[in-house]
Amino acid sequence: MSQHDFNIANQTASATRLDLNSALGALASLSSGTAAPTTTFANMLWYETDTNWLWVRNEADSAWIRFAYFNQTTNQLALEDNTYVVDTAGTQTGLLGDQATGTWQAGTGTTQSLVSPANVKAAILALAPSSIPTTAQVGSATAGLAANAVGSYAACIYNFNGIQRTLAFGETVAGAYLRPVDFQLRVVGSYRSGTWRCMGVASFDVDPQATCTTFLRVS
Repeated sequence: MSQHDFNIANQTASATRLDLNSALGALASLSSGTAAPTTTFANMLWYETDTNWLWVRNEADSAWIRFAYFNQTTNQLALEDNTYVVDTAGTQTGLLGDQATGTWQAGTGTTQSLVSPANVKAAILALAPSSIPTTAQVGSATAGLAANAVGSYAACIYNFNGIQRTLAFGETVAGAYLRPVDFQLRVVGSYRSGTWRCMGVASFDVDPQATCTTFLRVS
């Protein structure tokens, strides 16, 4: 650790030799010390020994720019959070750092940056918190649905409503026209609530008999 004003005074030969050695020592050690050098120069390097940060003096010689962190325990280099990534013209193209959850949620920013899995999850949940399972996988969440809940399936018979005799695949119908049945087409439950999607084809042969098929509750 040494610092020097890099000014070799007019002095005796032996003193000049000591002065030169001190200046070269400061240069070799990047003017390291716990405090910034008293005498500074544009583009000068200074290693702050108590914080392990390397600084660069700006070209106006008016302020220090934090450059890099050196982990003296693991011997690894680290960069400061929110360090810009730029192209050869100095124009920002990316960011070495995180961005706010709202930025990810908006989805309009074009700056490339680092993102944690937790922030991705938070951004998704902020968009549709009630429809995305937070701890269970989709299969597990579906398996946990109660009968007649939105997202549940049921084998039902479609009772002719006096208007529409058939239901095509994917068509929706009010639960008021659906009743659960067994494999012998015997009604085993009351009319359903909500809106259901036909996951097969339901049609009448002779009123009031109808084909049984599977329905998915959608609302």
